[in-house]
Amino acid sequence: MNAAALVAAALGRLLPGPLPFRLKTWDGSATGPEGAPVVVLRRPRAVRRLLWQPGELGLAEAYILDELDIEGDLASGLSQVRRSLAGRRPTLPAPRAWPALLATAARLGALGAPPARPRGRAAVGGAPHSRARDRAVISHHYDLSNDFYALLLGPAMAYSCAYYGRDDQGLQAAQEAKFDLVCRKLALEPGSRLLDVGCGWGVLARHAARRFGARVTAVTLSERQHRWATDSMAAAGVADLVDVQLRDYRDIEPAAYDAISCIEMGEHVGEDRYPAFAARLNGLLRPGGRLLVQQMSRGATAPGGGAFIETYIAPDMHMRPVGRTVDLLESAGLEVVHTEAMREHYARTIDAWHDTLRERRAEFTALVGRPTVRLWELYLAGSSLAFAEGRMGVDQILARRPGGPPSTVRPAHWYGTHP
Repeated sequence: MNAAALVAAALGRLLPGPLPFRLKTWDGSATGPEGAPVVVLRRPRAVRRLLWQPGELGLAEAYILDELDIEGDLASGLSQVRRSLAGRRPTLPAPRAWPALLATAARLGALGAPPARPRGRAAVGGAPHSRARDRAVISHHYDLSNDFYALLLGPAMAYSCAYYGRDDQGLQAAQEAKFDLVCRKLALEPGSRLLDVGCGWGVLARHAARRFGARVTAVTLSERQHRWATDSMAAAGVADLVDVQLRDYRDIEPAAYDAISCIEMGEHVGEDRYPAFAARLNGLLRPGGRLLVQQMSRGATAPGGGAFIETYIAPDMHMRPVGRTVDLLESAGLEVVHTEAMREHYARTIDAWHDTLRERRAEFTALVGRPTVRLWELYLAGSSLAFAEGRMGVDQILARRPGGPPSTVRPAHWYGTHP
């Protein structure tokens, strides 16, 4: 019996029903329905890896190390396989079936010690969301390489959902539109005091200073982001308006800010700490001051995250349905005055990043190596699908601290061109 047939027979013991994809193996054999997505096992080590690490993480690691592949478009293949598996859960074989499964693995040459894992697993320890652990988590992902992110994200240097106002709009223009939208919702004007929590490479802070005349305190935990942002403020001529700080949000000095922006940083705070986080932001606003939180959410029955994301991308990330985040902000004493769903915008944003990764693969490979490029291909393809299929979302939530002069929310004024 050829390798494809052997693997298919073993899968039949674990997954009820017909094979949901066409399977090709290292010996040139193939089995499974024609026209289905094609999964390629390039070497027996892929099977051995899945024996030692079954499930999502083993599959991801086999892909990262070129032991497993999907022919054609990765996102389309993942989507088709996922749909075909809907309602079909793998089952552990009965103990009496294990000798036959192990015999099959031996015939495939797949028995042996656990294979080496890819580089890039997050090495974090200590209590979740302690200061030291949060610094390690942020450093793991955001300190990968400023050159890598500059190539991936383009001149906007924004690692967050853009805002597309037109079908023909490019990524750079859509990110600029997002910056404008945030600043308008926060009612920024010359002299406004803005706190940007989780400022990334400082692009929103720079935009708020250059285009709206705001005085900005920008805070990040990433050393490489801090250096980049500091240099970019000087290059843009706004160093006198923007103070970039390498600081934990819990250590921000008390002040009375007119506005606070928090763009896709709240996901890193953690479920248990979010009430204190929201209360901290409320306390940093003057009465009547505005807070804009742009934050990823999950569907009510979607898990959010997963073993691959937790291990290689963003350990300790927590997402919840948007309504729960609204509840937490209101429980902290803030008045939520407007929410805007941006889910479709994120699928399009991620697709733009993915296109760049594919088109400039050789440059990315020279920067970070082939396994890291494949890791990011898998991450971006899976993330795009999660947003496109509605399992994840992203929302802008505008809130204000009660008190101060009367404030009128005027959504019609937010979606134009800055004068």
